Amino acid sequence: MITTENIEKDLKMGKLQNLYLLYGEELFLLENSLKKIKLLFGECIKGINYINIDDTNCNNLISDIETPSFGYEKKLIIARNTGLFQKEGKRKVSDIQKLREKVTDYIKDSFNLLNKSVVLVFVEENVDCKQELYKVIDKLGIVCRFDFEKPFQIEKRIMGICKAYNVSIDKETVKYFIECCGGSMQDLINEIRKLIEYAGNGGKILKEDIDKLSIKKMESIIFDLTDSLGKKNIEKSLEVLKNLIYAKEPIQKILITLYNHFRKLYFVKIALRNNNDIINTLKLKSNQVFLVNKYKMQAKYFKENDLKEILNKIMDLDYKYKSGEIDLQVGLEAILCKYCS
Repeated sequence: MITTENIEKDLKMGKLQNLYLLYGEELFLLENSLKKIKLLFGECIKGINYINIDDTNCNNLISDIETPSFGYEKKLIIARNTGLFQKEGKRKVSDIQKLREKVTDYIKDSFNLLNKSVVLVFVEENVDCKQELYKVIDKLGIVCRFDFEKPFQIEKRIMGICKAYNVSIDKETVKYFIECCGGSMQDLINEIRKLIEYAGNGGKILKEDIDKLSIKKMESIIFDLTDSLGKKNIEKSLEVLKNLIYAKEPIQKILITLYNHFRKLYFVKIALRNNNDIINTLKLKSNQVFLVNKYKMQAKYFKENDLKEILNKIMDLDYKYKSGEIDLQVGLEAILCKYCS
């Protein structure tokens, strides 16, 4: 198995292999590598030298490999979410298990033929690494797992994109940008493109530009609200809440997000008291670990009992709202005001 960085490097250098298995959570980077494979392959004529396979027609995979790509040297086959790599029970041999064994044996026995005539790319959401098919592809071809990247890797990508367009951005601003816009590469790419256009050739991206132009994730806005609440600044807390409502965020979604945020702060307080690891406590993914310091800093504003009481009040508000006793926005504003009083 190779890293995301290595497959991107190989594709950039024009190294195209004949057998790939691409899988993982970071779909933007996965799809980006798949696009580069298609570009390196060249002209694609669907049904002639370009075939799409999925779970509905994966039985045709071997016959599609063996069918000549008339007029073309090679054929590109992209087999997406076929089910061939899923983990299955041992009690009964299913049709997909039989097909998996058949495909595994075929790739092992006919790899020289495949190598000369086909570029075969498997694209999967989930993969059982213990399967023989996985091991065969890992031995004969390229297996790459696209995990969510760590903050320093995301920062490096964003700074690299800015540099490519002759726009500068310092490390602190990049960190602030990621905190505001989240860890999804697709969202970050969309937002950085706007900022690059705004800064212009030779320009510099500033924090105020991010505040002015970027679409902040609700989680980031909730951090702002909770910061103001922790500092007993009720005016600012209510302003952030009203801005969310003005932006047409459903009040129920705001309530749930706020509840989950306070619950995480409560868990952080307990983790700090017991010297437990916060990343594991909050089950943060690799592209979310930058939030640890933010949670720790924000947890300092609140006592453990205060957080517990706020959580109880939010649950009580939800019950009263569902029974028609209170308006959700009014009730939420009352909770915020009561804490700051």
